Amino acid sequence: MAIDEYVAYLMSNVSRSSCVKAGQILQVSHDEVNRFLINAEYTGRDLFESVRDSLDLQGGILSTDDSVLDKPYTQAGTTELVGKFWSGKHHRAVQGIDLLVLIYTHKGHSVPVNFRLYRKEEGKTKNDYFQQMMRELWQWGLRPAWVTADSWFCSLDNLKFLRNLEIGVMMGLEKNRLVSSQPGEYEQVGRADIPASGLFTHLKGFDFIAVFRRVGKDGNARHYLLYHPDGAYAQAHLYTVACFEQVHLAHWQVEDLFRSIKQVCQAERFYVRLTSAITTHLYSVLRAFQKLAAMSRDGLIGSVYGLRDELYRETQRNWIHEFA
Repeated sequence: MAIDEYVAYLMSNVSRSSCVKAGQILQVSHDEVNRFLINAEYTGRDLFESVRDSLDLQGGILSTDDSVLDKPYTQAGTTELVGKFWSGKHHRAVQGIDLLVLIYTHKGHSVPVNFRLYRKEEGKTKNDYFQQMMRELWQWGLRPAWVTADSWFCSLDNLKFLRNLEIGVMMGLEKNRLVSSQPGEYEQVGRADIPASGLFTHLKGFDFIAVFRRVGKDGNARHYLLYHPDGAYAQAHLYTVACFEQVHLAHWQVEDLFRSIKQVCQAERFYVRLTSAITTHLYSVLRAFQKLAAMSRDGLIGSVYGLRDELYRETQRNWIHEFA
């Protein structure tokens, strides 16, 4: 059984995925599907190499985030990697699998290029995984102009790590972080007077940054920092509303990725229990998204959501005519 067969199955399947169903569709035994998922060894490097030739390795925007794949009905201890994680969707800790992804955006095209599954036994934090994935992409030749993330990843350690790589940064900033626009005088970001054009200020423990405030439909203010290692050039040309909006907009591609893989790539709808099988399945899910994104970019489908409609429209139409 080949990886491309399983990826194609995920792209075209319309209901929950299982080894039995995959075997029926691919005309192999469910044991063969199970063996493939358990024995295959795919990593973030494979995910990157699968799209390397289609990427411009210089100057894009690299965005990171994590998402909990809900597993509310899984019995404790029966499925590896399942644990309790904070969910932005549910606004509470829920049972599931935590997937971390780095997605690269350049010239309007966005694809996942590295991933990790949170493993409690490794004793690492999401920030540890983030830096590990960044180092790998750097070794593989990717040179983004910007890295974006939400406030969870905006630690001083991460900021200094990215500064050492000489990469621009756009991250969410919690309202209690301390900034100083006057020497020796610090105040919380949430209490600072931030004009619509942004505030050039110093983040305590780090460097000079630009801070932007945006008020959402819920009335809550959110704060973001913009940083570039070339301070003088950045202050003159990059710390602008236009630059912030461009980079901030690209960051939403990672949210679109998580929504898409859950809705059309079977990210949550699987029944395997071993770490190796779960890893292969979720690697295949990300490969399926890469394929759908490429088809959408090339005009073969209207969006990443359009393939199944294209596949089943004629079949459904014929059945209706025969039934009626």
